Amino acid sequence: MVAVLTPLAYIARRWTPSPRALQRAALSAVVMSVLIVVTGGAVRLTGSGLGCDTWPKCTDDSLFATPAQGIHGAIEFGNRILTYVLCAAVGWAIIAARSTKPWRRGLTRLAWSQFWIVMGNAVLGGITVWAGLNPWTVAGHFLLATTLLTVTTVTWLRTREGDGAPRPRVPRPVSKLSWTLVVSALVLIAAGTVVTGSGPHAGDSSDVPRMPFDWATTAHVHAVFAWIVCALALALWLALRVVDAPADTRARSRDLLLVLLAQGGIGYVQFFTDLPEALVAVHMLGSCLVWIAVLRVALSLRERPRTTADIPAQSGAELSAV
Repeated sequence: MVAVLTPLAYIARRWTPSPRALQRAALSAVVMSVLIVVTGGAVRLTGSGLGCDTWPKCTDDSLFATPAQGIHGAIEFGNRILTYVLCAAVGWAIIAARSTKPWRRGLTRLAWSQFWIVMGNAVLGGITVWAGLNPWTVAGHFLLATTLLTVTTVTWLRTREGDGAPRPRVPRPVSKLSWTLVVSALVLIAAGTVVTGSGPHAGDSSDVPRMPFDWATTAHVHAVFAWIVCALALALWLALRVVDAPADTRARSRDLLLVLLAQGGIGYVQFFTDLPEALVAVHMLGSCLVWIAVLRVALSLRERPRTTADIPAQSGAELSAV
């Protein structure tokens, strides 16, 4: 009997990606995860959340946006199309991870988890349309997108490491401080969804329900958590200098402070200028960049050595000879 190879196994037998190709594949998924958040925000900020009034079709009779739906239908349908580009980036990451020699099972599982999160969020996005942009499902949609960003970022960072047991690079109290920062940043992001859910940008020009909270109060609570995150980030930066942490870790901590400073400035400007759409979109981009920076700092506090030597990537001549 002859064993039948799966498509992934067939590709893996004939192609070995270079470390750079693997990292680029993983990074493409990170970039698309950020882009899908920003374009999703653009859908809401332009009032196009119900531009396609059903799901998975755009109308009851058409899979695509129709001229009758105007610019709002085109914007919402464009965001749906971008999901396929995201799937392509995730697919590339899966293929590259599966084809690495020796096979990195944990990295492949991380890559596959991206696919299932994308599918789950697509379904949740459809439920959000069916529910008429219910603010709670909108918040869940954003949080699941943040989960995808988390997994894509961790996958990207893991492509730069080996699969050995993690070893700390800083004293344990500093590591605990970093994870306190991670949890606080998560709370900050969750609080931001409440601000969005109770704020003026409902996602459609129609009468969309909002969360039953005072918007100004939720914005102030969000700001308090932002100051907590900033204080923890500053404390971590100082602690890393005191313990003479590796240069790359201190650099990532510095980058986090700079991103937080920019994000905080944008947040206050948009609050005092009645939430202009352009600034809100930039603030959503900043939210993604802050979260990526937090994860980069946290994961740089430990290292994973390579347990075995990598098999060199195959050249074009070697591939043609197989």
